Amino acid sequence: MTQKLRSTLTLLVVTPLLLWSMAGMDVTPARIVTGFPRAATMLTDMFAHPDWEYWPIVQQRLIESLQIAALGTFLAGILAIPFGVLAARNLVRSPAPSGIGKVLLNAIRTFPEILLAYAFIKGLGLGAFAGVMAVAIHSIGMLGKLYAERIENVDKGAIEALTTTGASPVAIFRHCILPEVLPDFVSFVLYRFDLNVRSASVIGIVGAGGIGFILGLQYQAANYPRLGLIVIATIATVVVVDSISAKIRQRLA
Repeated sequence: MTQKLRSTLTLLVVTPLLLWSMAGMDVTPARIVTGFPRAATMLTDMFAHPDWEYWPIVQQRLIESLQIAALGTFLAGILAIPFGVLAARNLVRSPAPSGIGKVLLNAIRTFPEILLAYAFIKGLGLGAFAGVMAVAIHSIGMLGKLYAERIENVDKGAIEALTTTGASPVAIFRHCILPEVLPDFVSFVLYRFDLNVRSASVIGIVGAGGIGFILGLQYQAANYPRLGLIVIATIATVVVVDSISAKIRQRLA
């Protein structure tokens, strides 16, 4: 197939798909013409004159978001280990446990954090604890998957050597696998913490504590100077956390 023919076929497929997508979103020239200026006005109101007098409350809520992300990530980092062990194919000869583990991890990752936050708010009430549990449960799905993949790449010779001596799966994991994979596990947790700082800022909008809680309040009140300060502070926090985490991961590599 020539390059020209391949490009033509791609265009014939992509163009109808884009048109179909735009039709589903009810995109019209009138909405674009009137909508973009309104959005630009809102952004100008947010960032031209942020309300710095609101900073003490923003600072308090930012700290709470970091606490939610840290505790939720820590819990997930520990609780994901048995899921990762269960999903790893090289620890149990039967394929059934690995299949069950992978299905469980896929099911956990399927639930959006917002939905989990709503569920925990229903059970635990409004506040940061519901946010911690939502972050933790959702993170188990991804961390467990990464753990399993890393365990499956462990040197098979060492595992087989311990197996022949009659060592239990727990002993094999503790003495052979864990020392090798632990630095990578820590790196995975740090990377997940980066993501959870962002997530903790979002789930607060539904009442799960943190900076997102006041972000939702100020948006509903149309207080754009305060909203701008919240966004600026959140972006700065995420950048700093990401930079520190990246440096730590480089040292662990």
